[in-house]
Amino acid sequence: MFVLLQQADPLRCVTFPRPGYACVSSSNKLNLSMCTSAVYLWTRVYEIQSKSHPKPSCGYPPSQWCRSLEIAIECGVQKQCMELNATRPDPVVPPVEISLYYESLCPGCRAFLTEHLFPTWILLKDIMNVNLVPFGNAKELPEENSFSCQHGEPECYANMVEACVLYSASHAAFPVIYCMESSANVLKSAKPCLQLYAPFVKWGTIESCTRGELGHSLMHQNGVKTQALKPAHTHVPWITFNGEYTSEWEDKAMSTLFHLVCRLYKGIMPPVCTGALKKLDRSFC
Repeated sequence: MFVLLQQADPLRCVTFPRPGYACVSSSNKLNLSMCTSAVYLWTRVYEIQSKSHPKPSCGYPPSQWCRSLEIAIECGVQKQCMELNATRPDPVVPPVEISLYYESLCPGCRAFLTEHLFPTWILLKDIMNVNLVPFGNAKELPEENSFSCQHGEPECYANMVEACVLYSASHAAFPVIYCMESSANVLKSAKPCLQLYAPFVKWGTIESCTRGELGHSLMHQNGVKTQALKPAHTHVPWITFNGEYTSEWEDKAMSTLFHLVCRLYKGIMPPVCTGALKKLDRSFC
Protein backbone atom coordinates (compact mmCIF):
# COMPACT_ATOMS: atom_id res chain seq x y z
CA MET A 1 0.00 0.00 0.00
CA PHE A 2 1.27 3.47 -0.93
CA VAL A 3 0.31 6.47 1.22
CA LEU A 4 1.18 10.12 0.50
CA LEU A 5 0.78 12.56 3.37
CA GLN A 6 0.73 16.36 2.90
CA GLN A 7 1.61 18.23 6.07
CA ALA A 8 -0.04 21.52 5.07
CA ASP A 9 -3.41 19.87 4.47
CA PRO A 10 -4.36 16.55 6.11
CA LEU A 11 -4.96 15.00 2.71
CA ARG A 12 -4.20 11.38 2.16
CA CYS A 13 -3.81 9.77 -1.24
CA VAL A 14 -3.96 6.03 -1.06
CA THR A 15 -3.29 3.50 -3.77
CA PHE A 16 -3.96 -0.18 -3.35
CA PRO A 17 -1.89 -3.14 -4.55
CA ARG A 18 -4.33 -3.96 -7.35
CA PRO A 19 -6.03 -1.54 -9.78
CA GLY A 20 -8.24 0.94 -8.00
CA TYR A 21 -7.39 4.11 -6.15
CA ALA A 22 -8.94 6.22 -3.45
CA CYS A 23 -8.45 9.80 -2.24
CA VAL A 24 -9.29 10.31 1.39
CA SER A 25 -9.30 13.57 3.35
CA SER A 26 -9.68 13.80 7.09
CA SER A 27 -10.62 17.50 6.97
CA ASN A 28 -13.32 17.34 4.27
CA LYS A 29 -11.13 19.70 2.19
CA LEU A 30 -10.43 17.35 -0.68
CA ASN A 31 -7.77 18.70 -2.98
CA LEU A 32 -8.77 16.50 -5.89
CA SER A 33 -6.14 17.93 -8.22
CA MET A 34 -3.25 17.09 -5.91
CA CYS A 35 -4.57 13.65 -5.16
CA THR A 36 -5.19 12.89 -8.82
CA SER A 37 -1.65 13.98 -9.66
CA ALA A 38 -0.22 11.71 -7.00
CA VAL A 39 -2.33 8.79 -8.17
CA TYR A 40 -1.29 9.39 -11.79
CA LEU A 41 2.39 9.51 -10.76
CA TRP A 42 2.09 6.26 -8.84
CA THR A 43 0.22 4.64 -11.72
CA ARG A 44 3.06 5.51 -14.11
CA VAL A 45 5.65 4.14 -11.69
CA TYR A 46 3.62 0.93 -11.36
CA GLU A 47 3.33 0.58 -15.14
CA ILE A 48 7.05 1.15 -15.68
CA GLN A 49 7.97 -1.38 -12.98
CA SER A 50 5.54 -3.90 -14.42
CA LYS A 51 7.14 -3.58 -17.86
CA SER A 52 10.71 -3.73 -16.56
CA HIS A 53 10.02 -6.61 -14.15
CA PRO A 54 7.47 -8.88 -15.85
CA LYS A 55 6.15 -11.78 -13.82
CA PRO A 56 7.31 -15.13 -15.15
CA SER A 57 4.45 -17.10 -16.68
CA CYS A 58 5.55 -20.58 -15.69
CA GLY A 59 4.18 -23.31 -13.51
CA TYR A 60 7.01 -23.34 -10.97
CA PRO A 61 7.09 -21.55 -7.60
CA PRO A 62 9.77 -18.84 -7.20
CA SER A 63 11.89 -21.10 -5.00
CA GLN A 64 12.37 -23.45 -7.97
CA TRP A 65 13.09 -20.92 -10.74
CA CYS A 66 16.88 -21.39 -10.55
CA ARG A 67 16.83 -25.13 -9.99
CA SER A 68 17.82 -25.83 -13.58
CA LEU A 69 18.64 -23.96 -16.77
CA GLU A 70 15.47 -25.25 -18.44
CA ILE A 71 13.23 -23.92 -15.67
CA ALA A 72 15.06 -20.57 -15.62
CA ILE A 73 14.53 -20.18 -19.37
CA GLU A 74 10.86 -21.17 -19.14
CA CYS A 75 10.26 -18.70 -16.33
CA GLY A 76 12.19 -15.92 -18.05
CA VAL A 77 14.73 -15.47 -15.25
CA GLN A 78 17.86 -16.92 -16.86
CA LYS A 79 19.89 -13.73 -16.41
CA GLN A 80 18.88 -13.36 -12.76
CA CYS A 81 19.74 -17.00 -12.02
CA MET A 82 23.14 -16.65 -13.64
CA GLU A 83 23.85 -13.58 -11.49
CA LEU A 84 22.71 -15.48 -8.40
CA ASN A 85 24.95 -18.45 -9.15
CA ALA A 86 27.88 -16.10 -9.68
CA THR A 87 27.56 -14.84 -6.08
CA ARG A 88 27.21 -18.24 -4.42
CA PRO A 89 30.14 -19.52 -2.34
CA ASP A 90 32.72 -21.74 -4.00
CA PRO A 91 31.84 -25.32 -2.93
CA VAL A 92 35.55 -26.20 -2.94
CA VAL A 93 36.32 -23.63 -0.21
CA PRO A 94 35.43 -24.98 3.26
CA PRO A 95 33.05 -22.91 5.38
CA VAL A 96 34.15 -21.24 8.60
CA GLU A 97 33.61 -23.70 11.46
CA ILE A 98 32.36 -22.05 14.65
CA SER A 99 32.00 -24.12 17.81
CA LEU A 100 30.21 -22.66 20.83
CA TYR A 101 30.84 -24.25 24.22
CA TYR A 102 28.12 -22.93 26.48
CA GLU A 103 25.60 -23.44 29.28
CA SER A 104 21.87 -23.25 28.61
CA LEU A 105 21.09 -20.92 31.55
CA CYS A 106 24.22 -18.75 31.50
CA PRO A 107 23.13 -15.15 30.75
CA GLY A 108 26.30 -14.39 28.78
CA CYS A 109 25.90 -17.56 26.71
CA ARG A 110 22.27 -16.81 25.97
CA ALA A 111 23.11 -13.26 24.91
CA PHE A 112 25.89 -14.35 22.56
CA LEU A 113 23.84 -17.15 21.01
CA THR A 114 20.73 -15.04 20.43
CA GLU A 115 22.23 -11.61 19.68
CA HIS A 116 25.37 -12.56 17.75
CA LEU A 117 25.65 -16.18 16.64
CA PHE A 118 22.16 -16.95 15.37
CA PRO A 119 21.65 -13.66 13.46
CA THR A 120 25.09 -14.06 11.86
CA TRP A 121 24.29 -17.65 10.91
CA ILE A 122 21.02 -16.58 9.31
CA LEU A 123 22.91 -14.18 7.05
CA LEU A 124 26.06 -16.22 6.43
CA LYS A 125 24.93 -19.85 6.66
CA ASP A 126 26.34 -20.45 3.16
CA ILE A 127 29.89 -19.79 4.37
CA MET A 128 29.76 -20.94 8.02
CA ASN A 129 28.88 -24.01 10.07
CA VAL A 130 27.85 -23.86 13.73
CA ASN A 131 28.58 -26.60 16.28
CA LEU A 132 26.81 -26.24 19.61
CA VAL A 133 28.19 -28.00 22.71
CA PRO A 134 25.91 -27.50 25.73
CA PHE A 135 27.99 -28.36 28.81
CA GLY A 136 30.16 -25.42 29.82
CA ASN A 137 31.36 -25.44 33.41
CA ALA A 138 29.40 -28.55 34.33
CA LYS A 139 31.05 -31.56 35.97
CA GLU A 140 30.34 -35.23 35.42
CA LEU A 141 29.84 -37.29 38.59
CA PRO A 142 30.53 -40.90 37.54
CA GLU A 143 29.91 -42.35 41.00
CA GLU A 144 26.42 -40.84 40.99
CA ASN A 145 25.82 -41.32 37.27
CA SER A 146 24.82 -37.66 37.02
CA PHE A 147 26.08 -34.16 36.36
CA SER A 148 26.60 -31.01 38.43
CA CYS A 149 25.95 -27.67 36.72
CA GLN A 150 26.90 -24.09 37.53
CA HIS A 151 23.29 -22.88 37.52
CA GLY A 152 21.81 -25.89 39.28
CA GLU A 153 19.74 -28.90 38.32
CA PRO A 154 17.46 -26.99 35.91
CA GLU A 155 20.51 -26.13 33.81
CA CYS A 156 21.65 -29.75 33.74
CA TYR A 157 18.25 -30.77 32.45
CA ALA A 158 18.13 -27.90 29.92
CA ASN A 159 21.64 -28.83 28.71
CA MET A 160 20.48 -32.40 28.16
CA VAL A 161 17.29 -31.28 26.40
CA GLU A 162 19.34 -29.20 23.99
CA ALA A 163 21.81 -32.04 23.47
CA CYS A 164 18.88 -34.32 22.60
CA VAL A 165 17.44 -31.68 20.26
CA LEU A 166 20.79 -31.41 18.49
CA TYR A 167 20.84 -35.19 18.10
CA SER A 168 17.22 -35.60 16.96
CA ALA A 169 16.39 -32.43 15.00
CA SER A 170 19.52 -32.26 12.84
CA HIS A 171 19.33 -29.20 10.51
CA ALA A 172 16.39 -27.72 12.46
CA ALA A 173 18.12 -27.92 15.84
CA PHE A 174 19.70 -24.45 15.85
CA PRO A 175 16.41 -22.58 15.33
CA VAL A 176 14.84 -24.68 18.11
CA ILE A 177 17.67 -23.84 20.52
CA TYR A 178 17.60 -20.18 19.52
CA CYS A 179 13.87 -20.16 20.26
CA MET A 180 14.50 -21.68 23.68
CA GLU A 181 17.40 -19.41 24.62
CA SER A 182 15.62 -16.24 23.52
CA SER A 183 12.51 -16.98 25.57
CA ALA A 184 11.81 -15.92 29.14
CA ASN A 185 11.90 -19.53 30.35
CA VAL A 186 14.26 -21.89 28.53
CA LEU A 187 12.69 -25.11 29.79
CA LYS A 188 9.03 -24.16 29.47
CA SER A 189 9.61 -23.03 25.89
CA ALA A 190 11.36 -26.24 24.82
CA LYS A 191 8.24 -28.14 23.73
CA PRO A 192 6.53 -25.29 21.81
CA CYS A 193 9.85 -24.33 20.19
CA LEU A 194 10.32 -27.92 19.03
CA GLN A 195 6.78 -28.06 17.67
CA LEU A 196 7.32 -24.79 15.83
CA TYR A 197 10.73 -25.36 14.23
CA ALA A 198 11.04 -29.15 14.14
CA PRO A 199 7.48 -30.55 13.98
CA PHE A 200 8.84 -33.79 12.55
CA VAL A 201 10.36 -34.56 15.97
CA LYS A 202 7.91 -35.62 18.68
CA TRP A 203 8.33 -34.14 22.14
CA GLY A 204 8.14 -37.68 23.49
CA THR A 205 11.34 -38.45 21.59
CA ILE A 206 13.18 -35.68 23.45
CA GLU A 207 11.74 -36.77 26.80
CA SER A 208 12.79 -40.37 26.19
CA CYS A 209 16.26 -39.15 25.30
CA THR A 210 16.66 -37.13 28.50
CA ARG A 211 15.42 -39.99 30.69
CA GLY A 212 17.47 -42.73 29.09
CA GLU A 213 21.03 -43.71 28.33
CA LEU A 214 21.12 -41.65 25.13
CA GLY A 215 20.78 -38.32 26.93
CA HIS A 216 23.43 -39.28 29.48
CA SER A 217 25.75 -40.43 26.70
CA LEU A 218 25.30 -37.18 24.76
CA MET A 219 26.13 -35.14 27.85
CA HIS A 220 29.19 -37.33 28.53
CA GLN A 221 30.39 -36.72 24.94
CA ASN A 222 29.89 -32.96 25.35
CA GLY A 223 31.88 -33.10 28.57
CA VAL A 224 34.72 -34.94 26.85
CA LYS A 225 34.76 -32.37 24.03
CA THR A 226 34.80 -29.51 26.51
CA GLN A 227 37.55 -31.00 28.66
CA ALA A 228 39.68 -31.64 25.56
CA LEU A 229 39.82 -27.96 24.62
CA LYS A 230 43.33 -26.55 24.18
CA PRO A 231 43.82 -24.13 25.69
CA ALA A 232 41.42 -25.25 28.40
CA HIS A 233 38.33 -23.12 28.69
CA THR A 234 38.28 -20.65 31.58
CA HIS A 235 34.76 -19.32 31.07
CA VAL A 236 31.71 -19.61 28.87
CA PRO A 237 30.73 -18.74 26.25
CA TRP A 238 33.91 -20.21 24.75
CA ILE A 239 34.15 -19.87 20.98
CA THR A 240 36.55 -21.58 18.60
CA PHE A 241 37.03 -20.88 14.90
CA ASN A 242 38.09 -23.82 12.74
CA GLY A 243 38.99 -25.61 15.96
CA GLU A 244 41.21 -22.85 17.32
CA TYR A 245 40.75 -20.32 20.12
CA THR A 246 42.42 -16.95 20.50
CA SER A 247 41.51 -14.08 22.78
CA GLU A 248 41.63 -11.76 19.77
CA TRP A 249 39.01 -13.80 17.92
CA GLU A 250 36.92 -13.98 21.07
CA ASP A 251 36.97 -10.18 21.42
CA LYS A 252 35.93 -9.76 17.80
CA ALA A 253 33.25 -12.46 18.09
CA MET A 254 31.71 -10.65 21.03
CA SER A 255 31.49 -7.40 19.11
CA THR A 256 31.62 -7.95 15.35
CA LEU A 257 31.09 -11.66 14.72
CA PHE A 258 29.55 -11.01 11.31
CA HIS A 259 32.62 -9.13 10.10
CA LEU A 260 34.97 -11.74 11.59
CA VAL A 261 33.29 -14.63 9.74
CA CYS A 262 33.49 -12.70 6.49
CA ARG A 263 37.20 -12.05 7.08
CA LEU A 264 38.01 -15.66 7.98
CA TYR A 265 36.27 -17.11 4.95
CA LYS A 266 38.90 -18.03 2.35
CA GLY A 267 36.65 -17.98 -0.71
CA ILE A 268 35.20 -15.09 -2.68
CA MET A 269 33.47 -12.84 -0.20
CA PRO A 270 29.68 -12.94 -0.67
CA PRO A 271 27.84 -9.63 -1.23
CA VAL A 272 26.17 -9.85 2.17
CA CYS A 273 29.57 -9.35 3.81
CA THR A 274 29.19 -5.58 3.51
CA GLY A 275 27.24 -5.49 6.79
CA ALA A 276 27.73 -2.68 9.29
CA LEU A 277 29.65 -3.25 12.52
CA LYS A 278 28.01 -2.89 15.91
CA LYS A 279 29.55 -3.55 19.32
CA LEU A 280 27.25 -5.14 21.87
CA ASP A 281 27.62 -5.81 25.58
CA ARG A 282 29.48 -8.95 26.63
CA SER A 283 29.53 -11.05 29.79
CA PHE A 284 30.91 -14.38 30.96
CA CYS A 285 30.03 -17.06 33.46
